[in-house]
Amino acid sequence: MSEPIYIQQKQNELAQLIERYSGKDGSHTTAIPPLFFTRQSKTIGPSYGVYNPSLCIIVQGVKEVLLAQDRFTYSPSDYLIASVDLPVTAQIVEASSDIPYLAFKLEFTSSQILEVLRDAKIRVNPKKNAKRGMFVSPTDPSMLDAVLRLVRLLDNPEDIPVLAPLFTKEILYRVLQGPHGSILEQMAVEGSYTYRIRDVIEHIMHNYEQSFRIEELADIANMSVSSLHRYFKEVTAMSPIQFQKQLRLQEARHLLLSESTDAADVAFRVGYESPSQFSREYSRMFGFPPREDIKRLREKDNQRINA
Repeated sequence: MSEPIYIQQKQNELAQLIERYSGKDGSHTTAIPPLFFTRQSKTIGPSYGVYNPSLCIIVQGVKEVLLAQDRFTYSPSDYLIASVDLPVTAQIVEASSDIPYLAFKLEFTSSQILEVLRDAKIRVNPKKNAKRGMFVSPTDPSMLDAVLRLVRLLDNPEDIPVLAPLFTKEILYRVLQGPHGSILEQMAVEGSYTYRIRDVIEHIMHNYEQSFRIEELADIANMSVSSLHRYFKEVTAMSPIQFQKQLRLQEARHLLLSESTDAADVAFRVGYESPSQFSREYSRMFGFPPREDIKRLREKDNQRINA
């Protein structure tokens, strides 16, 4: 059997499993805690959020992910990896009721990567230059085999506690053996440039509403200010200030949608000192001023409910 036909058969089986355990449009948890499925029967507008360290595989449809000015497009022939927490804009660009968008996401931790590196006796040079914390790579049969073994466990839940960690380890091993495996290595190895930038990312994630001095972040990374700027942008495609701004605006939008509160109050809660500056930056990111944007989103939700 040729490789393309074999891959197609595996993707078809994976699509059937995701359909069975999704059932309807949306994002779905599974009995395997770090494993999630997504189903969408039509293309929808851009969504904003943070991709945490994870492997994403599409089995039907096409998706675009924007990381600052970098565009990543992936389809059933690819997988996408986020090696650190990254604020992104994502959009499903191919989906229909006949062929819905179906995707698999597996979250992982740096300790899991370290375990694979140790067990596989993979030597890592921590002095390698930092690289972008997101990449797209071609899917191969060995990767799909490992993914299917993990997903099939949903049919045999009694096997999950023992086998899910083993199959997850195999999947991560396949990524590490792939053309961009060194990016994952660097995020897990203490002392590497990526590892130190990851510490800065975590600090900003947990304190996004607070102002900071760039010298404080440089101290966290044990770098000079100029090195911090250089490596932070290399990993995330943005500066620390831009990274923080994306987190603030994403959280503000979430608060405005989930609570009955006004834009000025939300602006202060996410760390802005000037409501007018908040409104300008919100409009620049989402295309509309806060009040108009939230009204538009709620109307869309009502139309979806009534459809």
